[in-house]
Amino acid sequence: MHPHTLATITTSVAVLTCILAVAGLHTYARGLAQRAELVARLSETSQDVSARRRRFHALDRRLHRTRLGRRLELRLAATGLNLTPGEFLAYMLGTACALWLLGQAALAPFFGPLAGLLGIWAMVQFLNWQRQKRIERFISQLPELARVLANATQAGLALRTAIALAAEELEAPAGEELGKVADQLALGATMDDAMDELTDRLPSRELTVLVTTLVLSNRAGGHVVSALRNLTETLEERKETRREVRTQLSQVTMTSYAVPVLGLGSLFLLNGVKAGALDRMTAAPIGQIAVITAFGLYAVGFALIRRLSRVDI
Repeated sequence: MHPHTLATITTSVAVLTCILAVAGLHTYARGLAQRAELVARLSETSQDVSARRRRFHALDRRLHRTRLGRRLELRLAATGLNLTPGEFLAYMLGTACALWLLGQAALAPFFGPLAGLLGIWAMVQFLNWQRQKRIERFISQLPELARVLANATQAGLALRTAIALAAEELEAPAGEELGKVADQLALGATMDDAMDELTDRLPSRELTVLVTTLVLSNRAGGHVVSALRNLTETLEERKETRREVRTQLSQVTMTSYAVPVLGLGSLFLLNGVKAGALDRMTAAPIGQIAVITAFGLYAVGFALIRRLSRVDI
């Protein structure tokens, strides 16, 4: 072999070796940086978990095996509360026991079980109120969500990427819920399954329309940008309409809560005017029947007022 050719081959091999060494060092350094970032993220997660230690593990495990526990877990996920089904059930039973003892001490022994049932009803209503409040906040963010998705898809991004981008830009609860959808899509879930689970957590007509538009556009390959633009205008109009209706019905809503509060206050007033009156009244069966009937009528009145003031938009 000619010496000049041998020198050229040796130089080429040396240059190629240097290039590969530099590329290897760059890949190694990038891997170290990614590992350090992952360790930092995991340490932050462990700190968050340790800062919020879970209670009632045994009760939580038992509830996870039942249909009630799974439904309660889905309801808690929709409320955004940082509680497990076991914790909520334990707190609800504790509230019922406390109100039972308070009702016995403040009114009469007969009112203890009624106060306990009232505590369970109040906790369930609180859960529904938190869930409805989160749904309302999510609905108010839907026009902005549709606008972000329309801009992202118009820029050429895929729908999955647009959802992940919207999860980073939007505030809670829309950002959190879209983050869950993006995580499910990253793990291999289909768009239909991820969106169906989102509508199960936060059921509303507006979200159903948006999800249907996204799913059909993703499945059929339609003009998702124009559909989202039109949907944004519609959601803005529905948002203003819902706000006006809620303002008009605020007085009726307060009346529905004031009626049972007045009835409960009359019991304390009666017992305060004449001590022991409730004991003597509930000692006879006819008095117990009258009290239970009164509580039932107040509950029916509350339900009827709420039902008549409900307007489907």
